Amino acid sequence: MVARKKAAGKKVKKATRKVARKKVAKKVAKKRVAKKKTMKKAKPARKKAAAKKAPKQRCAAKTAAGKPCKRFVTGKAKFCAAHK
Repeated sequence: MVARKKAAGKKVKKATRKVARKKVAKKVAKKRVAKKKTMKKAKPARKKAAAKKAPKQRCAAKTAAGKPCKRFVTGKAKFCAAHK
């Protein structure tokens, strides 16, 4: 009889844990939806700002292996800070 009561108690605990997890999952899902709504409003402004900027230029220097430098230039210079 005691074993049955313990087993029943464990089932109740598991059931309450499941309910608590579901509640937390619902709250998290609501927060995600709210974030998505706010992010959708901000995206068009980012696209406009990106369209106005000029593309970044790569450094004109070559490495010892003969490959072009992967760094970007600063300002209107032809070379990056490492190759000035």
